Amino acid sequence: MQSRKELKKQKKTKKKWKYLWIIIGVLLVGLLIYGLYFYNKLNDTVDTMYTPLDSDGEKEDEIKDRLSNKDTINVLLLGVDEREGDRGRSDTMMFLSLNPDTEEMLMFSIPRDTRVNIPGRGEDKINHAYAFGGAELSVQTVEEFLDTTIHFYSKVNMEGLKDGVDALGGVTINNERAFSYEGHDFPEGEITLNGDAALSYARERKQDSRGDLGRNDRQQKIIDAIIQEGMSFESFTKVDSILTTVGDNVETNLQMNEMRKLFLDYRGTRDKTIREEIQGSGQTIGNGWYYVVPNEEQQRIQSVVEEHMNKK
Repeated sequence: MQSRKELKKQKKTKKKWKYLWIIIGVLLVGLLIYGLYFYNKLNDTVDTMYTPLDSDGEKEDEIKDRLSNKDTINVLLLGVDEREGDRGRSDTMMFLSLNPDTEEMLMFSIPRDTRVNIPGRGEDKINHAYAFGGAELSVQTVEEFLDTTIHFYSKVNMEGLKDGVDALGGVTINNERAFSYEGHDFPEGEITLNGDAALSYARERKQDSRGDLGRNDRQQKIIDAIIQEGMSFESFTKVDSILTTVGDNVETNLQMNEMRKLFLDYRGTRDKTIREEIQGSGQTIGNGWYYVVPNEEQQRIQSVVEEHMNKK
């Protein structure tokens, strides 16, 4: 027969467990509510951003097959400087190719003055494609230039880049050349940038001996840092401000189920980035200045893309 002391101890232990289960229950309910809120907020943001292209229907089956088989997916990022009453031009055109088999991401920028054939418009600077026909014509032009398929695109208002970096709490990059621009100092080495500084860092090119190519490198660093920071656990605590900023400044033809597949099956590609640079030279043709890419170089970059996509 148990003593009164033992019975009292058992009762106390049961009471502790009861409180513990209540606390666990409250936490689970809280997590469920937060999860539902997060999912609904994400759905609302994706709906706001979703801007399909006319050509999406032609690629629908290929995209479904690629996502289902975890094949390489190509993405075009457009950084656009838009002002009221003016569609603007794509100051930034960045090609990303995500290969989940090798867990590698191929990344390179297409210089904005690159002389290409713009479908229906003839030879012109590649950044004019956006001014002529928005994201639709930009995608078509890049597909022809690289002889590949662009499966998804994202258009980012460059002013919104500032808000996005601030929503993440800043980004950290390794800066290779000290310079100052728009009131910001950028010393060599590892530096942390807020939104305003990141936008200035991504825009400067006059002081860079490599001109647009140097700016492209810096833009890639910012995009890399945003991807890394956005995937971190700390970013989940800032979900409200991040989703609000993204919804206000991004357009894409990605739908919710496709985003989920990319996040689950392609996130490993962020760990290894393969960088390329399109080689060319500046030339004055007629009354315009262009970045002219020789046929051999165009064929080389096309081969790099094809090999990356088929690599196992």
